[in-house]
Amino acid sequence: MRLPTWIAQHLAALRAVLVFTVLLGLVYPLALVALGQLPGLNHKADGSLITVGGTTVGSALIGQSFTDADGNPVARYFQSRPSAAGDGYDPTSTSASNLGPESVVDTIATDPEESSESLLTQVCGRSKAVGELNGVDGRRPFCTDDGVGAVLAVFRADGLTGTVTRVVSVNQTAPATPFVSSYQGVTVELAKPGEDYVAAGGVVTPIRGDAPADPAVPADAVTASASGLDPQISPAYAELQVNRVARERGADPAAVRKLVREHTDGRSLGFMGEPSVNVLELNLALDKQFAAR
Repeated sequence: MRLPTWIAQHLAALRAVLVFTVLLGLVYPLALVALGQLPGLNHKADGSLITVGGTTVGSALIGQSFTDADGNPVARYFQSRPSAAGDGYDPTSTSASNLGPESVVDTIATDPEESSESLLTQVCGRSKAVGELNGVDGRRPFCTDDGVGAVLAVFRADGLTGTVTRVVSVNQTAPATPFVSSYQGVTVELAKPGEDYVAAGGVVTPIRGDAPADPAVPADAVTASASGLDPQISPAYAELQVNRVARERGADPAAVRKLVREHTDGRSLGFMGEPSVNVLELNLALDKQFAAR
């Protein structure tokens, strides 16, 4: 007996669903799992986990922080770049900050929980901290000495033109001292929590300052990657940390520098990307060769 057309169509659709469920939901995933277990691929497919003494200490593909319980850098280790993934290097919260080059004004609310730093202030604060940790000049253009964005809100008599009538350092609050005392003859004020000086008509005016054009602290030391999970740093950032790590471990800086070279990977295929240093692998090599004092 021939089935009605509508029943035949539904049965054909059901068969198609079952076939594609088996192919794409079972056969295809299992085939990829089997492919990933081939020699040469299995390590990466399993997460490139690194095990020391039977204990998994991390992954060669996902970065991690080398800090103490209070979040302070452990001086005997090379430090990773900043991370915007969750509380830092959280694989379940991989993300960037979504802040761009125009993010230069902090949000200073009356409730500290509602305050937030601009990208410029984050970079300035990180550069200052990295400089202090490694004993180098952490100053950057458009940053104040106390590690915030050097930005003024300039009010003029005729909006965008005319005589300057008021100037506010928008990223500094009491008890700080304005990074410049005056601007075009007008005394600079400190920002007050809860005030929106841009909405009030202030013209955002970043001030370059006298920081060197080529900062001692590399860019990857003060900016997070797009994923927030990058396990590598630049050779320049690694070099910046060599003397501090050697001092903390009582080692010869030349020997530590040699380890850095041994753990520096070149460009992919010889021309893609930039040379990089895997921080976890380097720190494990340090622990093996130079026990911390």
